[in-house]
Amino acid sequence: MIEDGERICQMVIAAHEQAEWIEVEELGATDRGTGGFGHTGV
Repeated sequence: MIEDGERICQMVIAAHEQAEWIEVEELGATDRGTGGFGHTGV
């Protein structure tokens, strides 16, 4: 039984963003992944 004053739930209020997609014919080169798998830059 739930007693008076017991906490039974929780709510998180967070912003919900809507991404804007841009279609392209080809992806350009990036530096992403040049340090190897799991590279942290250290």
